[in-house]
Amino acid sequence: MACTPKNGLDYTGSLGARASEPTSPEGWRAYAEEWRGRYDANPGDKAATLNYARALRALEQRAQAAAVLQQAAIRAPTDMDVMGAYGRALTDAGRLKEADEVLARAHTPERPDWRILSAQGAVADQLGDHARAEGYYRAALKIAPDEPTVMSNLGLSYALANRLGEAEVTLRRAAEQSRADHG
Repeated sequence: MACTPKNGLDYTGSLGARASEPTSPEGWRAYAEEWRGRYDANPGDKAATLNYARALRALEQRAQAAAVLQQAAIRAPTDMDVMGAYGRALTDAGRLKEADEVLARAHTPERPDWRILSAQGAVADQLGDHARAEGYYRAALKIAPDEPTVMSNLGLSYALANRLGEAEVTLRRAAEQSRADHG
């Protein structure tokens, strides 16, 4: 599970649930067992690694997810998918400085990823650098205009920076988007 606080907003720019992913704790445990078997059989299998780590994160086994992805990052330091997942797992585990460094390597200026930019913004916010966070969110919104998760993160960043008027307007706009999760 992404770093989703009690208010339900995703601070790490996660991709969200996929259709084939479980929706209950029991389902996630079974999913984790299935992918752990595949991972144990072949730790170099990217799909097994990413799915096993996703399950561990969903089960709030954050340190273990980060460890699994750390090994994958060592094996494939230029794989953007692995680096993005590793950076998000480090964020979940509260290892923010490391997450900041890893996420910076999870995409390139020539091929920026709005999800990674949003995750970078969330890390910057958690480190107290709201101006840098805002820059990441604005860059993400250039790629994915009106993306509700990015707009929510930007609105929360404004609130953290005590810019409450801008926070309210931005959060309202995020909630109005057709893709916003109202559940």
